[in-house]
Amino acid sequence: MIPRAGLFALAVLATAGLTPACAEEAPTLADGRIHVVGRARAETAPDFAAVEIGIEAKGATPAAALDAASASARGLIALAETFKVPEADIGTTAVTLQPVTRSVRQPDGTVTERADGYRAANTVRLRLADMARLGDLMRRALETGANRIEGVSFGLRDPDAAESAVRVAAMKDATAQAARLAEAAGITLGRVVAIRSPAAAGSPAYPPMPAPMARLAKATGAPVPLVAGTIETAAEVSATFAIAP
Repeated sequence: MIPRAGLFALAVLATAGLTPACAEEAPTLADGRIHVVGRARAETAPDFAAVEIGIEAKGATPAAALDAASASARGLIALAETFKVPEADIGTTAVTLQPVTRSVRQPDGTVTERADGYRAANTVRLRLADMARLGDLMRRALETGANRIEGVSFGLRDPDAAESAVRVAAMKDATAQAARLAEAAGITLGRVVAIRSPAAAGSPAYPPMPAPMARLAKATGAPVPLVAGTIETAAEVSATFAIAP
């Protein structure tokens, strides 16, 4: 017959998910505690899509270049309003202006740089709740003069709610693990005496799609195909339970 203490130690080491490092922290009957780590993860459909659309324009003078980019940016913002994008979900993320040069080969074979006007850029970030219309908005943005996509992303407006739900599930997993260990060891599980929950690990709020700085093509009028996918959130909860007398 296996001694009670030996049976309990065996049950603790058999906990699902324990690594050798975790086993070093295995409890004993002497400390009157059961230590477990509960884990949970969930995939949630995003509830908004975001895109950064840029306009790059060139002009002979700084004013000409900047005015051209500004005019296209105003057109893009007006287009977003026709898509019912709230003002709070429209924002400028970058405005740049810089001189442009071009390489000129001299008769002696050397190459020099000569002034070639100015280049201005204006980038606007748009966030849409109606994700199905994002591809159409991106295509129609060309009509306003847009010629760059700086990044597309999908996210959750309330990521804290998703994280809270996963933490609750992780705590339930910890409780279930502790109960199984107590039953296997022939002891009575007591109350929880300590809970530690580090920050939940999840996908970024605005995970970029692998198409940064891509130039928009004007070859077709079809909406840009986009797939939202899901956002994964994971959590761990370290819990300590007392062993009832």
